[in-house]
Amino acid sequence: MSELAPPRRKPAEDPPHGRLTARPHPPVAPAPAGLRSIIGPDGELLAMVYAPEPATDGTAYRLVLLLHGAGGSARQGLDLLRPVADAHHLLLVAPQAAASSWDLIAGGFGVDVRRIDGLLTSTFDGYPVRDVTFGGFSDGASYALSLGLANGDLVDAVLAFSPGFAAPPVTHGRPRIFISHGVDDRVLPIDVCSRRLVPHLHSLGYDVTFEEFPGGHELPTPVRGSAITWLTPRP
Repeated sequence: MSELAPPRRKPAEDPPHGRLTARPHPPVAPAPAGLRSIIGPDGELLAMVYAPEPATDGTAYRLVLLLHGAGGSARQGLDLLRPVADAHHLLLVAPQAAASSWDLIAGGFGVDVRRIDGLLTSTFDGYPVRDVTFGGFSDGASYALSLGLANGDLVDAVLAFSPGFAAPPVTHGRPRIFISHGVDDRVLPIDVCSRRLVPHLHSLGYDVTFEEFPGGHELPTPVRGSAITWLTPRP
């Protein structure tokens, strides 16, 4: 799918319109810095979390939710920004999709929204957070856009690396958006994806920064650098 695709019908028990209830709040059970795996009751990996050491001046983190591509892993999601997390004080949270890709791709918001909402709540319980960003690659980028635009009252920025579409059932707020895409992408061709999606988002009033690059379905290091400069500009 490309552009702002219409959402499909969801079962009644799914989270309404992909809305998240988690909100930053003072930590109630401080969690340690470093890399952690979140394991479910059946032993399955639910997510990976990386927290840099606390800032000496007490500055809270920018939390970045990172969503892997189809058939990918929480580790691959985390690795999207792991190389720059310490330098920019980014608290990285990378969920594992319940299936091979995210619930919206299979037909509607559901189990992954519930998992993400619980994961965010538990992360806010453990770390001081001042800003929230959603990001992802490929299907994860499409999901970050869709869920981020539906929760713009929580999310202030979205990083979408090689997305295919955005399908928010509802929209709240106006998060700023960074989109990158390779001109030779043969998985999600740029002409039918980002080159249509970006103008459409502009027409809806979103502040979108778009970077095309010579390459395929990937996140090159220079593009990561552009994204992080856009996300955390130095004074």
